[in-house]
Amino acid sequence: MPDAAGPGEQAPPRQQEMPFAVVQGAPLLTLPQDLYIPPDALEVFLDAFEGPLDLLLYLIRRQNLDILDIPIAQITAQYMEYVELMKELKLELAAEYLVMAAMLCEIKSRMLLPRPPSDEEEGADPRAELVRRLQEYERFKQAAQNLDALPRLERDCFPTRAEVPAGHVPRVPPTVELGEVLLALRDVLKRADLFTSHRVERESLSLRERMSQVLERVRGGGFVPFVRLFDISEGRPGVVVSFLAVLELVKAASLELVQTEPFAPIHVRLREAA
Repeated sequence: MPDAAGPGEQAPPRQQEMPFAVVQGAPLLTLPQDLYIPPDALEVFLDAFEGPLDLLLYLIRRQNLDILDIPIAQITAQYMEYVELMKELKLELAAEYLVMAAMLCEIKSRMLLPRPPSDEEEGADPRAELVRRLQEYERFKQAAQNLDALPRLERDCFPTRAEVPAGHVPRVPPTVELGEVLLALRDVLKRADLFTSHRVERESLSLRERMSQVLERVRGGGFVPFVRLFDISEGRPGVVVSFLAVLELVKAASLELVQTEPFAPIHVRLREAA
């Protein structure tokens, strides 16, 4: 037992008693005297199956059984185990399940007992009515699940409202497809090609002028190297015009090309008659 605090000493801290509940912000440390708790107040209901057909369908699907060839003895034993469990929990919930249990027992007995020759007709299966009800229930259950999977207002989607700012102009997209606009543009370009005119501009390099310049270079007499007749700074167009000018002068017998031996440098001179 801890020693009591002496005079002038501070008492050690103690943990306060936890309240049973908090009602409207006030903690309750003791139970009220007039509080009545019924015996089944804490009973928990497990809504695992929605009915006897749902239970049967669960037992069949869990074991991957063929619904058209149900092993009645095996399914009946498993079904009765569940019914006994429901009896222990709440008898009122087992009332509709007992009807199905009686039907299973009847089908089981009819399959075990020998049938008279008059009843041995093809297709007279005692399980036929049960199979029909199970198939119909499965279709409706699947349809209900499909409907429940659809988006639902206030569960999956919620309505909203946004205020449009002042001066906002809504932009409505055009109803014409982009492909149609491109086709119309192609037709316009085809019509525009019909009005295209060809413009003839004056050449900056004249062949006649270049022929005169070549004659001026060789007029002093003697041989002039062929490569000196070209100005590289003029680029490809200037070289071409100069070459055409030399060919025209050779054709007109104004110039003479001379080469002393094969692969030797070519020289140009003015003809005597010129």
